[in-house]
Amino acid sequence: MFENKEGQRIPNVTFRTRQNNAWVDVQSADLFAGKTVIVFSLPGAFTPTCSSTHVPRYNQMADTFKKLGVDEIICMSVNDTFVMNEWKVDQKADKITFIPDGNGDFTDGMGLLVDKQDIGFGKRSWRYSMLVKDGVVEKMFIEPNKPGDPFEVSDADTMLAYIAPNEQAPLDVTVFTRQGCPFCARAKGMLHDAQIDFDEMELNRDYTNRSLRAIAGVDMVPQVFINGELIGGSDKLEAWLKAR
Repeated sequence: MFENKEGQRIPNVTFRTRQNNAWVDVQSADLFAGKTVIVFSLPGAFTPTCSSTHVPRYNQMADTFKKLGVDEIICMSVNDTFVMNEWKVDQKADKITFIPDGNGDFTDGMGLLVDKQDIGFGKRSWRYSMLVKDGVVEKMFIEPNKPGDPFEVSDADTMLAYIAPNEQAPLDVTVFTRQGCPFCARAKGMLHDAQIDFDEMELNRDYTNRSLRAIAGVDMVPQVFINGELIGGSDKLEAWLKAR
């Protein structure tokens, strides 16, 4: 079993980062002193679970965490700064700070540096998340010590449930649109006014009308989906928003 570091101070290390084409040394105190910070650490940049789920969900929920008093969300990995910088761009994760623990000093200090030589990774971080207040670990969620790369407790939704059990997670919203559609513009405007983030899928760029018929059973736009439920067009969306 990995040691739980709740109640202890985080390791005091220097992170070698590359910012604006210059080397910048970042100290632990720069990241944690006087702040409430969420850290989630993972085995490697560009790896499947990290890229498809772990990073995107924390980025999607960043505004919710900020509203609850979290100053910063840090994604940490035993990778160099060039890899971490490129991964952030690839992920479009502009609401998260990516920190390279290139030598594994921080991860080792947390007792979570593990050997992954069997898959050619060398020393990497075990997957975990933690809530840190003014440099002291308040809560840790460490993935169970079992083969593979378990992903059961270090996710953003588990962290949200700890910080604010009654807080609703952000809605998952997608709007199917086409260029020049006034009803699509109206639907997007209503979502913006309600401060609801959404993904937009544009006809013949992101999907065809065959796909829309397969998913929604119609080929008219807009079609709005919220948390897996088909709401419908702009009038249906207006009614849904009024009923919230």
